[in-house]
Amino acid sequence: MAEGLSTTLVSNLLNTLRAAGAAFGPVAAEYAQLHTANPGAAGTTAISAGSATRVIFTHAASSAGSALALTGTNPAWTNGGTSETITDISVWTAVTGGTFLYSVQLTASKAWASADTFTLTSHSVSLSPQAA
Repeated sequence: MAEGLSTTLVSNLLNTLRAAGAAFGPVAAEYAQLHTANPGAAGTTAISAGSATRVIFTHAASSAGSALALTGTNPAWTNGGTSETITDISVWTAVTGGTFLYSVQLTASKAWASADTFTLTSHSVSLSPQAA
């Protein structure tokens, strides 16, 4: 699987369009996790050895079909001792366990050495196409 929406998220979003479908409400929180390659369909492949911790983040509200943009404190991780290259993030509903929502390839991969800090400074989500 290429990076993108999880099958669970897609099914929940699509089911809101059915007359008999269940409403899909907002998630309580979003947590980002670092990866050294494509996270795969379950979001569990190539988790960073430098920090497997998921860090909470928030998006500003969408308006008029605009993208969700990162807001508030930027999520940050400190490398616990493994030099590696970060290429992707996965997004989850909980700090451990939870539901995998989607994965994103970074615009540019980042070499990450022991004791370095990695800070996610921008992240946006949009859906298309939109009727014009």
